[in-house]
Amino acid sequence: MNVGMKTILIIGLGNPGKEYARTRHNAGFMFVDYFWEKFREEFGFSGWELKKKINAEISIGKANGKKLILLKPQTFMNLSGESVSAAVKYFIRGLTSNGLVVVHDEIDLPLGTFRASQNASSAGHKGAQNIIDQLGTKDFTRIRIGIGNKKDRKIATEKYVLGKLTSAELKIIKKTLNESVTELQKRIL
Repeated sequence: MNVGMKTILIIGLGNPGKEYARTRHNAGFMFVDYFWEKFREEFGFSGWELKKKINAEISIGKANGKKLILLKPQTFMNLSGESVSAAVKYFIRGLTSNGLVVVHDEIDLPLGTFRASQNASSAGHKGAQNIIDQLGTKDFTRIRIGIGNKKDRKIATEKYVLGKLTSAELKIIKKTLNESVTELQKRIL
């Protein structure tokens, strides 16, 4: 590691495995994949590799004198804090509020929207709460990708978030990913 180079961890939350690809709950994975695709050449991101020590897939790049690490925990969503805590210890050895960005789905935000916040509660998101519990702080940046608008309120929340995105929803999510990636770029670079 370069001494003096600031490291920023950008963590997308989701569930590992092909059966969870393109589900609403994997909006965080979609975010880091989109970030990687958009800036792969410009920031020199490496290919994705599994880092067993922290149980996550990672890709590393550089921008404006900062080391950027994209990370997808390979734990399930509700245990994301295990991987995030290990990554913070391994890569940045001392959490600063602008050194960690966590991106996840948010059922309470309408599809097509996102919110960025700092030092916020989990608001009931179990993956975010597990990270807060494992780190012992909520002082980090969060980007919440809206997946709401559950039309049939009889569907259980768990079934809804683990449901596959429709083609129309995917188009909306891609637009939201572009907007949220642009917002993060302004905040960290």
